[in-house]
Amino acid sequence: MYTEALLTDLYELTMAAGYLAEGKGNDRAAFDLYFRRNPFRGGYAIAAGLEDGVRAVLDTRFGDEDLRYLRARRSPGGARTFSDRFLDFLSQYRFRGDIRAVAEGTVVFPNEPLVQVGGGLIECQLAETILLCHLNFQTLVATKAARIWEAAQHGPVLEFGLRRAQGPDGAESACRAAMIGGADATSNVLAAARLGVPARGTHAHSWIQAFPDELEAFRAYARSFPDECTLLVDTYDTLRSGVPNAIRVAKELEAAGHTLAGIRIDSGDLAFLSIGAREMLDRAGLGYVKIVASNELDETLIADILAQGGRIDI
Repeated sequence: MYTEALLTDLYELTMAAGYLAEGKGNDRAAFDLYFRRNPFRGGYAIAAGLEDGVRAVLDTRFGDEDLRYLRARRSPGGARTFSDRFLDFLSQYRFRGDIRAVAEGTVVFPNEPLVQVGGGLIECQLAETILLCHLNFQTLVATKAARIWEAAQHGPVLEFGLRRAQGPDGAESACRAAMIGGADATSNVLAAARLGVPARGTHAHSWIQAFPDELEAFRAYARSFPDECTLLVDTYDTLRSGVPNAIRVAKELEAAGHTLAGIRIDSGDLAFLSIGAREMLDRAGLGYVKIVASNELDETLIADILAQGGRIDI
């Protein structure tokens, strides 16, 4: 079984082999990890990914399957790429250098080191791709999350990126980075369990369509989850149907000793609809019911909605 020691660029290994052959493997070296431009045309970035990256560097071990794969590799001319001496070196490889870095969650800027790696030339070289892989992606996501959190005027933000993530591993690391950047919870149950963060969610439009009508769908969901019920109100008509039906269910929950947690709006003019929904909820004495907005909301759109007086809580 291959290990993550092979999760590197080929040239890291060929350079390491060359350094060993030239007697330069133990030369002292220092590498800085930095970026040249802020993402999203912004003014800052949020450092993230350090813990995962450092753990990956420290845990790098070349197993038997890894070494067999590298031993079998041939150049186009048929010559072996890696010598037995280098493969023996890899079989005993351990990172013994030093890693200095800014703390995760730190605001950082272009051309300043986020991480500095020091030690032997080979071990510094082999750490490069690993650290870049972890820190580049997570710093990008953490920065995006921070921008959304700022645009939301520091209100609650939920991370719902699992279904559009760069695969399962990307989904978890993106969730982790989003939490560093300012998200309060995630829809990703596996990430929530592994990272120890809150999992949150409502229901889909398909839940509404699975019942004879919207009101019965709302009632059914409230019966199953009376203490954490958020109802999706835009399947048919948000202000003429969804919100009035949610108010009826909220009153029924109150009578049973429970409270409706919130309503979610997932389409349409979110500023206009949230203002109308807030007025209707407040008139019904449901000022405690939160309004959740979703649907590809980036920082620009969130800021625009709030600038229009949108009444969105989450």
